[in-house]
Amino acid sequence: MTQYPILWSFRRCPYAIRARLAIASSRQSVVLREILLRNKPAAFLTTSAKGTVPVLDLNGTVIAESIKVMHWALQKSDPAKWLSMPSEGHDLIAKADGPFKSALDLYKYYIRYPDGTRSTAQQNGAKFLLQLNKMLVGKDWLFGRQSLADMAILPFVRQFANADITWFNMQDWPDLLRWLNAFTKSGTFANVMTRYPSWEPAQKQVLFGFDSHGKTNKTADVSGLPLCTQNASCTLRS
Repeated sequence: MTQYPILWSFRRCPYAIRARLAIASSRQSVVLREILLRNKPAAFLTTSAKGTVPVLDLNGTVIAESIKVMHWALQKSDPAKWLSMPSEGHDLIAKADGPFKSALDLYKYYIRYPDGTRSTAQQNGAKFLLQLNKMLVGKDWLFGRQSLADMAILPFVRQFANADITWFNMQDWPDLLRWLNAFTKSGTFANVMTRYPSWEPAQKQVLFGFDSHGKTNKTADVSGLPLCTQNASCTLRS
């Protein structure tokens, strides 16, 4: 019997979303264990020292960072050539995972912080988004073709947008809206956002990616994302 890697995941977490995107694109197979972060199973906490998702268990070897999970999958197989991007792409991901993610947390979870924090965080996050918008002018993707940078960053842009979707849609970043709207309406995104029941020890395993016979299951739709035309209206909905 084939022993697949185990991916512990939480459906809405942007880190987990980007890990699932890379696994689907690479056409790997993993056993998906969906959890609720408010009710973490003991088996998950045994695997994840930090208690965070995603965590990939390779039969005892654990990968506990989403970007490393992405690289693990794509280094095995990269049919869409996501890793073929300029070195600037890695710098952009670092900015998204660093200053932008910090601003996103302050913006989304502002109730935990002093008054005025949310406005400042919104402005700081917007600076990065304006940079992305500038890069996307006349292009479907950040570097002209779909790459690791697009798929590593888009889940976090989506989360930032959903923190105040009305404000987000009013901003002057049409190319950013087009890029994000195309992603969230794509079959690729829908497939990695499939709902699964929370994992329990006795449940039948859920195979994500390629099935045991090498056939694509519905989570492995990696065809090119359909994009809006440059002049299309792309208002994002939550």
